[in-house]
Amino acid sequence: MSLGNYEVRKKDFGNPNWVAYQTIVRTEIRRFTRIWVQTMIPPAITMTLYFIIFGSLIGRRIGEMGGFDYMAYIVPGLIMMSVITSSYMNVSSSFFGAKFGRFIEEMLVSPISNQTILLGYVTGGVARAIFIGVIVTVLSTFFTKLSVHNMFAVVSVMILTSVLFSILGFINGVYAQSFDDVSLVPHFVLTPLTYLGGVFFSIDLLPNFWAGVAQLNPILYVVNAFRYGILGVSDISLIWAYGMLMSMTAITYIIAVRLLANGAGVRS
Repeated sequence: MSLGNYEVRKKDFGNPNWVAYQTIVRTEIRRFTRIWVQTMIPPAITMTLYFIIFGSLIGRRIGEMGGFDYMAYIVPGLIMMSVITSSYMNVSSSFFGAKFGRFIEEMLVSPISNQTILLGYVTGGVARAIFIGVIVTVLSTFFTKLSVHNMFAVVSVMILTSVLFSILGFINGVYAQSFDDVSLVPHFVLTPLTYLGGVFFSIDLLPNFWAGVAQLNPILYVVNAFRYGILGVSDISLIWAYGMLMSMTAITYIIAVRLLANGAGVRS
């Protein structure tokens, strides 16, 4: 093949990994935007109910927490709750759907890398999480005055969190054998951890023993780091929170890539 023909083919087809990545991302975004009534409206309604019940009704009795109005105090945690759930569910359900439809096998035998497949799904999960996070943030402004203390912390924590839980959702999708398995972890693991992760209270209120136990909860670091970005207060050292987030993201990423390389849950 002449150099000229090679240049034409390269221009026409491009890098297969980059083309595959773009295709997966576009497919994922189209998937959750096409069914926006199912993917965007329910989180908005759920968070609105949280704002009304916990913020307005119960918040009046509680008064202040951490030096802030209770509604303002819980808003960062509720935003992160929606980000965590959206990113996790988007990737776990989408990847399991690919397994169920048996077209993930075609991707695995194609010339694209396993990391490209993973990054494509994770980017789709991050996109949905950011969409939902922005919607919930806008809704929160109808209930409390929202200001940003540190924009870098707000953006970086939201992206890191959505990446981490997208990868965890991917791992769930790899091991899931039915659609019930996809919803098992969010209902029985994520929801309890979120409620105990400092969304509605400060761990300074807990006895020393239970405060120590609470620090084993990864969501505690997510919520407090994001709360620092919004309000400027945190129960956890910001450096420690970033360290936990980045280390957990790196570990889960390596695990997910290895699972794809081994064909776990896909190849029999």
